[in-house]
Amino acid sequence: MVKVDMQTSAGKIVLALDADKAPTTVANFVEYANDGFYDGTVFHRVIEGFMIQGGGHTESLAKKETRDPIQNEANNGLSNVRGSIAMARTNDPHSATAQFFINHGDNGRLDFRSETSYGYGYTVFGKVIEGMDVVDKIAEMPTGAQGPFRSDVPQPLVVIESVRIIDSE
Repeated sequence: MVKVDMQTSAGKIVLALDADKAPTTVANFVEYANDGFYDGTVFHRVIEGFMIQGGGHTESLAKKETRDPIQNEANNGLSNVRGSIAMARTNDPHSATAQFFINHGDNGRLDFRSETSYGYGYTVFGKVIEGMDVVDKIAEMPTGAQGPFRSDVPQPLVVIESVRIIDSE
């Protein structure tokens, strides 16, 4: 288990990452965290009852350059339930880079079902162990259009101030 301290402008979130079930995904997230990549990024997509997504855009909503995508590990037995953290991706199942989302509701429809682009799912790689009240606060914020996004941007922006690994077993 890897423990992560995420400081945001809305409060602190502590995550427990499951390196046994999602080793590539956890290693990828830890590398971005250790590089300081997430510092100063924002939660740019917030949908109450669904999820809060961040980790890829600056406070000006410019997209950050990332490393190459990683292999999807959604077929790991972990589920997109409330409080779990998963990798965001495009329609390509193996396109996840740095962006992640924290599930605000139970989203089993995002779980692995088959090795097709539609059924591949989104890799869950950990869960919130402290600060779900902060996730709720972010998810309940008013949203609107801003920068390149037509909707779902929290008003005001929620900044990810820092992401630090605080324990690794």
